[in-house]
This record gives sequence, C-alpha cells and structure tokens, in this order.
Amino acid sequence: MKIELFNLEKGSEGKVDLPVQFNELISPSLIRRAVVAFQLNKRQHYGANPEAGTRVSAKVSRRRRNYRGSYGKGISRVPRKVLSRRGSQFFWQGALAPGTVKGRRAHPPKAYQTWFKKINKKENSKAIRSSLAASMEAGFVKGRGHNLPEDYPFAVNDSFASLDKTKLVKQTLEKLGFKPELSRTTKKTLRAGRGKARGRKYSRKTGLLIVVSDKCPLQKSAANIPGTDVVLAEQLNAELLAPGAVPGRLALFTASAINKIKSDKLFM
Repeated sequence: MKIELFNLEKGSEGKVDLPVQFNELISPSLIRRAVVAFQLNKRQHYGANPEAGTRVSAKVSRRRRNYRGSYGKGISRVPRKVLSRRGSQFFWQGALAPGTVKGRRAHPPKAYQTWFKKINKKENSKAIRSSLAASMEAGFVKGRGHNLPEDYPFAVNDSFASLDKTKLVKQTLEKLGFKPELSRTTKKTLRAGRGKARGRKYSRKTGLLIVVSDKCPLQKSAANIPGTDVVLAEQLNAELLAPGAVPGRLALFTASAINKIKSDKLFM
C-alpha cells in the first residue's frame, strides 16, 4: 500500500510504501483484548492498611462474674475499649467493630488484589499491527467520529518534527487539513443517569495521534493541543492507536517514523 508524502504546505513529494505491519487483518476483538490487558497492567494497586481500625484492645467478656464483662449490664455485645474505670465499673466506648467510631471497615479494598492480565507477546504485536491497519482505513477512522482531511491517509516529511511553537504546529495541521480545535475540552451537561461520569465536570475528546521516529521539539510544542498525542514509533501500543478499544484513531506519521517501523521490524 502506498500513501502520499506531503511537505508542510501540503505539496506532494511523491509516495511512500507502507511496511507489512500496516497490512494486518483488522480484528476488533483482538484489539479490545490488548487494550484491556494494557489498562489493567498499568493500574496501580491500592487498599487499606490491614491493621487499620484493629490496633486497639477492645475485648469484653460475655461471661457471668468475669472481670471487665458486659453480662447483666443491659448493654449490647459491641466490642469496647476502656477509657477509665473505678473498681469493676468501666467507662468504655465501642471500638473495633465496623459500626463504631474509628472502627475497622467492613470490606475494604485489598492491596494484594490481582489486577494483572496476561496477553501473549505475539497477540499484543498482532493487535498493534491490526490497530495500525485500522488507522490507515478511512472508514474506521470516520466511524470513530474524526474529521478527516481530503487525501487521508498520508504522511508528512521530517521537517514537521522540528516545529517548536504550538502556533506553528496548529497552522501546519490546518494546512494539512486537520482540525485540532475540535478536540478541545468540553463541559458536560448535568443530567440524571450520568453513572460513572458523576463528579467529572469536563471531558476531553481524543484527537490526532502524531508518530515520530526520535525525540524532537514537536513532542513539547504539540502537547498543548487538546486531544493530540505525540509518540515515538517504538512506543506505540494498542491503547494509543485504539482509545477505548475502538480501532481507527486519526494518525499522522512522519516519513522517518514509517522507515523506522520498516527497518527495525517493529511489532513483528
């Protein structure tokens, strides 16, 4: 498969051959498997201290005539800690039980819970190749809701990676036919039934993915454009190419990035 190579003014500089990594059969189920595994494997473990709420002496006897007991006192069987006493009369308050002040939690999250999900290396590489192929198909990209330039897909020459001003990057993208302003942060409409969106006032749409071969000024200058990501070719993954496990993200490759994927045999 060949695509057009443009300069910063969208002047044609010939055609570029896409490597075999872009010719993979598109498999949405495999892409979803890889994205879910990637998200779970980067999830940070969290949980309560196993001793939280239990570091207190709150044992109360329920037996008749036992010292420090609750038998015959007309009180519940809630564990109690002693604050003061006079002889065998105690001033105590509930502790340790989940329903007491500063007691333990009933079923707290456990830090030792396993979130890790395994995926074979060949499966993951195949999922990345499948995502690359979907990003080069205009039908999949339109299906995600992106606004496509007329000649999509195409590549851009390496001078694009040297742009060091956000204003210049925006102007160049507009000349190439992209609309970076459509990916900005928007305020959500408050209504019932928002579910897990409650408490999340703003949402940011996923926009253009720019793939470069090496570290460059573009990584910093394009970072200020909402929804736009700049990534090195060897750092591509299924989540970047298919956010939300939906293949077909709008992508722009530099010529050197395509050559690096081909020469280094990435994701093979």
